[in-house]
Amino acid sequence: MLRKTDIFKKIIEVNLVREKNILSQYACPSSCAVRFSSQGEKVPDARNIRPAFFHDTDRIIHSQSYARYIDKTQVFYLFENDHITHRVLHVQFVAKIGRVVGRALRLNEDLVEAIALGHDIGHVPYGHDGEKVLDKICHVHKIGSFSHNVQSARFLKDIEKNGQGLNLTLQVLDGILAHNGEMLSPRYEPDKLKDWAVFREQYRKCFLDRSFGKKIRPMTLEGCVVRICDVVAYIGRDIEDAITVRLIKRPDIPSKIRKVLGSSNNEIINTLVMDLIANSYNKPFLEFSNDIFDALCELRIFNHENIYFNPQIKTQSDKIADMFARLFDKYYDNIKGRDNNSFAYHYWQRMSRRYRRETPVKRAVVDFIAGMTDDFFNNQFNENFVPQSFGYVFKPLPNRV
Repeated sequence: MLRKTDIFKKIIEVNLVREKNILSQYACPSSCAVRFSSQGEKVPDARNIRPAFFHDTDRIIHSQSYARYIDKTQVFYLFENDHITHRVLHVQFVAKIGRVVGRALRLNEDLVEAIALGHDIGHVPYGHDGEKVLDKICHVHKIGSFSHNVQSARFLKDIEKNGQGLNLTLQVLDGILAHNGEMLSPRYEPDKLKDWAVFREQYRKCFLDRSFGKKIRPMTLEGCVVRICDVVAYIGRDIEDAITVRLIKRPDIPSKIRKVLGSSNNEIINTLVMDLIANSYNKPFLEFSNDIFDALCELRIFNHENIYFNPQIKTQSDKIADMFARLFDKYYDNIKGRDNNSFAYHYWQRMSRRYRRETPVKRAVVDFIAGMTDDFFNNQFNENFVPQSFGYVFKPLPNRV
C-alpha cells in the first residue's frame, strides 16, 4: 500500500508528464512558474499536487476582491434588469472562451484561467465611466493615473490579505497587467524577455501614464489568449445586453458585419474563436484572418458609437462623477482625522505597516473606492451625504468596529 507522501509524489510526476506530452512548445509549463517569494509558502510549488497556476486560480477565487465581482458593472449601470451582464459573468466568459482557445492550441489552460478570472478585479463602481472619473481625480490630486488593469494587479499583489498580497506567480500578474482589451491588434505576440525587474518597472509606469498599460505585451502566449478573448467575450455579449435594455435593435448591426461575423453573441463568438484557432495553430503568436479582423474592428466601432458612448445612457454621468469626488474628499479627511466612525479609516487602520508606509493617503482612498461594489458605493454616498431617518425614536449611532 502506497504511503500518502508517495501518492502525492506520484500525482506531481503525472502532472509534469501530462504537461510535457500535451503542451505546445510555445506554451508556458507550470514548471516555469516564478513567485516573488518562496517564503511563506506552506507547500512549495515543486511539492504541491496543485500546479502553480492552478494554485493561483484558487487564491484568486477565494480572495475578497473576487467576491466583490458579484455586484460590479460590466457596461450597463442603473438598470433594474437581472438579465444583463455583471462583471462576475464577464470574467467567467473570458475564462471559458480562453480555455477553449488554449486547449485547441495546446497551451496551459491553468494559466489562461488564472489570468482570465483575475483580470478585471481592479474595475471600479460604474465600470469604465467610474474608471475615467478616478483617473481624473488622480490627476487633479497629482498622484499619478488610474487604470483597471494595473489596479487588478495591485489588488492581488499589494492589497489582498490586509496589504500582504497573495504572492501570485509572475506569469499570472503579468498577464493581468498586460490584458488591456481596449486595443485591437492584427497579431498578438508575447514579450518573452520579462522578469520581475521588468514587471515592476512596467507596473510603476502604469501608475504614471494611463496609456502605458495599453502598449505593454504579456510575457506568455496564454496572456495573449486572455487579451484577445477579453474582446471576444464582451463584443457580442454587450450587443445582447444593449438589445435587452432596448438601446439598440439587432437589425441596427451593419449588414456587412452581420454577413462576416453573425448577428448574435453565439455566432460572433464561434466565428471569432474558430478563425483565431485556425490562423494561430502551432504558431508562436495569435492572429485572425484579414477579413475577420477587419469586421471585428468595424464591430468595435459600432459598439462604441451605439452602445458605450450612446448619450442615452450617459445622462447620469455628471452626478456619478460628483459622487466620486465628494466621497474621495470625505474619505481623505476621515483617514487624516482618524475618524473611528469611518469605513475608510478602518480600511487604512487594518492594512499592514508596509502598505501604510508605502501608500500615500490619497492613493489609499483610491484603492478603497476602487474595491467597492456599485451598491456599497451608493450606500456609502447616501450614508455620508443624504439625511438619514432617526426612525420612531432616537437611537444613538453605534461605534463601528
